[in-house]
Amino acid sequence: MKPSFSAPRRNVLQFALAGAAGSLPLMGRAQSIDTVKILAGFAAGGTVDTLARRVATQLAPAYAKSAVVENKTGAGGQIAIATLKAAPADGATLLVTPMSMLGIYPHTYKKLPYDPAVDVTPVSLGVVFDMGFAVGPQVPASVKTVPEFLEWCKANSNGANFGSPAPGSVPHFVGELIARAGKVDMRHVGFRGSQPAILDLMGGQIAAVSAPVGEFLPHLAGGKVRLLATSGATRNKFVPGVSTLVEQGFKDMVYGEWFGFFLPGKAPADLVQKANTAIRAALADTEVIAGLAAMGLEARSSMPAELAALLKADGEKWGPIVKAIGFTAES
Repeated sequence: MKPSFSAPRRNVLQFALAGAAGSLPLMGRAQSIDTVKILAGFAAGGTVDTLARRVATQLAPAYAKSAVVENKTGAGGQIAIATLKAAPADGATLLVTPMSMLGIYPHTYKKLPYDPAVDVTPVSLGVVFDMGFAVGPQVPASVKTVPEFLEWCKANSNGANFGSPAPGSVPHFVGELIARAGKVDMRHVGFRGSQPAILDLMGGQIAAVSAPVGEFLPHLAGGKVRLLATSGATRNKFVPGVSTLVEQGFKDMVYGEWFGFFLPGKAPADLVQKANTAIRAALADTEVIAGLAAMGLEARSSMPAELAALLKADGEKWGPIVKAIGFTAES
């Protein structure tokens, strides 16, 4: 299953115009950016932060004279998006965010501090990736698969829990779907990013974590984190020895996600095009590709209209899943 919400006709036309703008001279406002700030809604050291910093190294001087990353953590990524909403649409502020905050949160929150259909302008896809489900020292070493973990949860109800980088995100729902498939009541613990969750996993405070595969890679060699499964249609190329959820008997449980780059909602077409050109060039750089791969991320860019369409499709896909699970931000 591929990652998908609905963009208004105005925005779709704007994205189409942005794609065509490449054949036109850029206006002065797209040529005078001194420092571009990339907002990342999750903690330093994680996958969102890694993408932001890798791309930032390539944005000068083509897009701006310099680039900095600002980690605006909190509220499951909402604070960063709200910060982008309040920023001038002058190209000096970019956002990198997972799809969840724009495509899934509208289904789980009655009120958001931003309107995904109005307050952001899609620029380019950044990376795609699978989810991983891992356990830590709280779970016996004899547990080597997700079904075995679910059986352990049934026998150890006090320890039947899992963490994710944010309530209402794809990693959260993957964990919920695993619990539902195994008919196990697993308590979800939301964190301000995957790395804080994994630190608690390694410390034995929680039993399991559902997060992007790349978040686990730096910790696997130490033995305190054991990756039980991945969520792709095929085995993840970064951890080919780990079987998929489908291989472990979870029929049709194939889920991935992506991170994308966005400008404020009223960004003019020439700025969107300039940012898109710079980000696509950055994501084609061999050092950037290798750096992202080290975190289990596959670099993948797009045109603005393609990102808008992907966001729309993913939102429409996840709506019924969220409804079936019955999760709301107040639940």
